[in-house]
Amino acid sequence: MSNEREVIGIHAEAKRGNPLAHVFDELTRFCRARSLFMLHYCTGCGAIELPPAMTSRFDMERLGIQPMVTPRQADILLVTGYVSVKTLKRIILTYEQMSAPKYVIGICSCTVNGGMYWQSYATAKVLKAYLPVDMYIAGCMPRPEAVIAGLRALIDDIEADRAESWKRYYQHYDHYLGNQQSLFGDDWQTPTDILAEAEHYGLLGEHTRGKHTALLERHQRPLEALEMRLRVPEEPE
Repeated sequence: MSNEREVIGIHAEAKRGNPLAHVFDELTRFCRARSLFMLHYCTGCGAIELPPAMTSRFDMERLGIQPMVTPRQADILLVTGYVSVKTLKRIILTYEQMSAPKYVIGICSCTVNGGMYWQSYATAKVLKAYLPVDMYIAGCMPRPEAVIAGLRALIDDIEADRAESWKRYYQHYDHYLGNQQSLFGDDWQTPTDILAEAEHYGLLGEHTRGKHTALLERHQRPLEALEMRLRVPEEPE
């Protein structure tokens, strides 16, 4: 892990040659940690604990965390319970639409090891095999106090520049894609061009490409614009 962090640092220094570029990094991380939009993907029973965590008794907004309804503006993807194979597709699509830096929190034991559904053929057992997870909040279900404590820990990690799991998705994309293909089939693809994003962020590594990305490129179809036509109503004779 330390070697990966050093490589990231080298790329960042090469991209940001200005010696003053890092002056406001600490302030930026502080502001980012105090203004987090959370997209709660209510996959299961853990979502029941979110309303009390959001409302006046526990009031997560006092920490600068508030719910968001679209992935485009969200910072945190909150997966609240068991994840079926069908639902996992939507979670991956949602995660890839979020702009970086982004963070994933798995709530309930089901996101850790499948929980009470560990024998189910339709349940994805280990969330971190398919997406980089920054934090697990275990329990069945965890109380609002545990949710708040987990969010506080994430805030501390962001301020200390330790919440970098989103980089791992780009650096080890072939690994994550291989696990996704094992569930969804060899022709699995999403609209997001992860390889282009990895290049944009300077995170292309030796594990970004591999046999699974080669398989993706063989099956991938470019997005086509929807053709829209106006139908002129016929005049009565």
